[in-house]
Amino acid sequence: MFSPISIEFSPGNRIIDNFSDRFSFNLVNRKEKTKINNRTLELDEMVLQTSSSPHTALVITDASIKNNITTSVSHIYLMNSPLTKTIHHASFVTSTEAKLFAIRCGINQACSKENILKIIIVTDSIHAAKKIFNSDFHPYQLHSIAILCELQEFFNSNPDNTIEFWECPSHLKWRFHRDVNKDSKSFYPTPSYPCKTSWDFCKKIDSDNIIKRWKMTF
Repeated sequence: MFSPISIEFSPGNRIIDNFSDRFSFNLVNRKEKTKINNRTLELDEMVLQTSSSPHTALVITDASIKNNITTSVSHIYLMNSPLTKTIHHASFVTSTEAKLFAIRCGINQACSKENILKIIIVTDSIHAAKKIFNSDFHPYQLHSIAILCELQEFFNSNPDNTIEFWECPSHLKWRFHRDVNKDSKSFYPTPSYPCKTSWDFCKKIDSDNIIKRWKMTF
C-alpha cells in the first residue's frame, strides 16, 4: 500500500529536487506529421551513437494482455548486442502497470551491470514513464517508488550517470521495438485460476437476479 510520507516523495529528497538534470524525455511531436515520420531515423541514429559506447545500456520495453494475463518484456542491449531479456507474467493488471513494470525490470537489469553511465529507455508508453517522477497521488506509485529507489542509487554512485526516456509509437514498427512487441505477444499463457472470470460473471448474474426480485417485491 502506498505511503504518502515515503521518503522518495518527500520535498528535498525527490529525484526532481536533486537530480533534475540527470533524466530527460525525448518525445514525438505529434502535431507535425514529418516529425513522426522522421522518428524511425532519429531512433536509428540514437542506436548508432550508443553502439560504440561500452557505458550505455539500451532498454526496449513493451507489454501485451491475453486472457487477462499481462506479459511484460524488456530487451537490454550493450554496444548493439543483446545482453539480457526479461519476461514476466501477471494476472489482472492494467497495461500501464505492466509497462511500468517492464521499465522497472529494464532499469534494474541495466543498473546491475558494471560501468554503465547512461541508460536509454525506449517505450511506446511515455505517459507511463512520466508517472515515475510524478509525486502526486496515483495508483502506480508502488512501481514509482521501486524505480526511484533504483535511480537514486544509480545517480548517487556516479555524478555522470544519466537516464533518457525515448518515445517510440507502436505504429512505427521500429525494428528493435517490433522485436519486443513480437515477444510480448508470442506467449499464450493460461490463467492460474481460469474459473475466476466465469465466477465473477456468475456472481454478477446472481446480483442482477437479486436486484430484479427486490424490484418485484417493492
